[in-house]
Amino acid sequence: MRGDNPLQRLPAERVAALDVKMLELLACPVTKGHLRYDAEQQELVSPGARLAYPVRDGIPILLPSEARQLEIE
Repeated sequence: MRGDNPLQRLPAERVAALDVKMLELLACPVTKGHLRYDAEQQELVSPGARLAYPVRDGIPILLPSEARQLEIE
């Protein structure tokens, strides 16, 4: 089926496990450093670049032009 997302058919525990494995493979395209997943904001945060990349429909959008600049704390 076109447009059918196989992750929607998996139990929630299985999806979370897939996400963790995927996160281990991803890196910030700017700094090449690690990313931290913010589940509440649905973003992957790069502390080094001070950028937050959106996650849309479970897909990380790792484009600097799509990232939100983080405020200095």
